[in-house]
Amino acid sequence: MAFEALDELLDETLVLPIGGRHYTIPAPSAEIGLRVQAIVQAAAVAASGGDINTTVLGDADEVDLYRDVLGTAYEQMLADGITWPALKAAARTAVVWIVQDKATAERVWAAGGDPSRLTPPNRQQRRSDGANTTPHQGSTSGTSTRPARPRAKAARRR
Repeated sequence: MAFEALDELLDETLVLPIGGRHYTIPAPSAEIGLRVQAIVQAAAVAASGGDINTTVLGDADEVDLYRDVLGTAYEQMLADGITWPALKAAARTAVVWIVQDKATAERVWAAGGDPSRLTPPNRQQRRSDGANTTPHQGSTSGTSTRPARPRAKAARRR
């Protein structure tokens, strides 16, 4: 079996609808992808109480990050006058697409671009996904419990 060309196997764009327009975000370069991975990792460490890596997580770099993850769509969005919340939602969605996958990015987009609004599936949903449909098997230890003896009735109390 021969390998197919990778560029034909990958879906290398993200299309986000904002204000009646569709913005196509191209896949980032490997350099930008690695940088975004490092930023997300540093943010996770900082969020869990670790030391903040200021060389990776600088506030001044946020605009550059948004420009990098949105690619050519960034200038189009600014030219079209989209709002700051829309730009931020698009950039956050693109970050999730870069570090995770398109399906997760779609969930973030549906949450208004805010990953913190994503909720894990509830217990009932997890159970209905087929994880708990098989009846439990009885004990296989080879022992059994004795049946309970019936309790003596009031006749013994006399």
